Amino acid sequence: MIEWVHPGLVISLGALLIPFIPWRRVKLAYFLLLPVAGFLILLMTSVGLFGSIPPWPASLHKFQIPFLHYTLELARINKLSMLFGYVYVLAAFCMNLYALRVKNDWEHVVAMIYVGSALGAVFSGDFFTLFFCLEVMSWAPFFLILFRGTKKATSAAVRYILWHHFSGLLILTGILLHSNQTGSIEFQHLPWGWGGEYLGYNLMLLGFITNAATAPFHSWLADTYSEATPSGSVYMTAYTTKTAVFCLIITFSGVPLLMWMGVVSAMFSVFMAVLENDGRRLLSYHIVSQVGYMVAGVGMGTEMAINGAAAHAFCHIIYKALLYMGAGCALAVAGTAKFDRLGGLYKYMPISFWLTIIGGLSISAFPMFSGFVSKTMTIEAAELLGKPIIYLMLEGASIGTFLHTGLKLPWNIWLQGKDEPPEDVRARLKDSAVNTPANMLIAMGILAFLCIFLGLYPKLLYSMLPYPVEFVPYTLTRVFSLGQMFVFTFLGFWLLRKMLVGHPTYVLDTDWLVRIPGMKLMGFCNGPLLAFGASLDRNILKGTAFLLTNIRNPGLEVNMTPRAIGLGVLVTVILFSIFIFAWY
Repeated sequence: MIEWVHPGLVISLGALLIPFIPWRRVKLAYFLLLPVAGFLILLMTSVGLFGSIPPWPASLHKFQIPFLHYTLELARINKLSMLFGYVYVLAAFCMNLYALRVKNDWEHVVAMIYVGSALGAVFSGDFFTLFFCLEVMSWAPFFLILFRGTKKATSAAVRYILWHHFSGLLILTGILLHSNQTGSIEFQHLPWGWGGEYLGYNLMLLGFITNAATAPFHSWLADTYSEATPSGSVYMTAYTTKTAVFCLIITFSGVPLLMWMGVVSAMFSVFMAVLENDGRRLLSYHIVSQVGYMVAGVGMGTEMAINGAAAHAFCHIIYKALLYMGAGCALAVAGTAKFDRLGGLYKYMPISFWLTIIGGLSISAFPMFSGFVSKTMTIEAAELLGKPIIYLMLEGASIGTFLHTGLKLPWNIWLQGKDEPPEDVRARLKDSAVNTPANMLIAMGILAFLCIFLGLYPKLLYSMLPYPVEFVPYTLTRVFSLGQMFVFTFLGFWLLRKMLVGHPTYVLDTDWLVRIPGMKLMGFCNGPLLAFGASLDRNILKGTAFLLTNIRNPGLEVNMTPRAIGLGVLVTVILFSIFIFAWY
């Protein structure tokens, strides 16, 4: 029997061949087949070809390699990793289909390395392997942003990598402290608390919640995802934050702090989204909000809450990719995703409009769509846990999500009461192919089908979750109460729709607390500190020149008596002895 074939390695290493395939059609077919190969490997794993997968939380262990005094476990297969693995490769196939028209082969390579490293992270069995995969994941989006080629994209790429080097440093420090304290590097549940003995675990927790873009460590996401290439941003919606949620489930489930941080993140980002004028920035804030639901579920720690967090991660990857594809279609066809320059695109892009509406209803947890069967599970877990404030905040965030992503986004991009978009956009539409490329529509169509299928038939998703599911999403009370809230939200939006049109804005976020001190530090470094360094250099050079001049001057008398020489040797011996004593 074959030990196992790692889908992450197949996709990552296979991607390196893409630029060297000379025939365009063969290259694109190969690009599409990479995630298909990953899916087939997972399917064969599910049917027991490589050994049976035990019930959660037990795992099937593969590829254990000795390393120093530890054992690296490159593959640990369980129900949770299989759930994330399946959605990663399904989403990657649709994203590849969406990105077929991209001419830059290296963008395809980076995207597949991104997917492969995410798969490597969720199948990791030790912290060193996990950290390596997370570091590769941090570099891949850097290039997906950089390939946009604009000045803002370059700044956003640097900002992205700085934030993720910060989180990576925290995670690595936590891993080293943990391994030094316990002698183990197994990727497992960790203790949490306050005090010196928990320093490493708190640093690791901070690193994971930064990667998950949990408020207040979330501002990097909106500023970077919205500056990536149209197809690159779609990949970025799926992997970094959801892999961080996976890590939190494994390591820190049941930590109450995460529950409160999650609900604050869900609510705060909804309020930030109302200020946005850019469609992709609005959707980025709703990534933060929806990940807040998952983090809150991890913090609750009950079986239903963990199931809800995992199910919502699965559904979120699908509908958020669909929504970003819709905004990317507007960007590709009209050249912008800003609300004040759009409106009236419906007559040019009706199919893109309706597919994006499906994504908006899914993220809003509208009945019969995928978000309803996952998000309500987390909300119900809060109610059963006796947390009324958590329950109300999560319900309120759902209404805000429907208001912005389900209504404001399509209204401002496709409708907005205009028969035609603004003149500059209209000129671009006349000069370009107005119809959305077929490959983009097919990719969106597959994701829209999955949104509806999972909403109408959640049993398939529930069977993949780590714990047995007894939750029934479709009850008369739940459907009726949510329906009421959505109806009244729509009425409020319709009455105030003129106030929700786009206006050029600059939104101040929590990163102000980092940017302002950072700017002052850079000003100090570029001003007084640099001037001091230059002055120090000048004085050292002057002193050195003076010394050399006097040494070379034949008229300078140097009295080197035996007594002076002996004194110099004595001083040297004393200093050397002190150094040796201090060293040993």
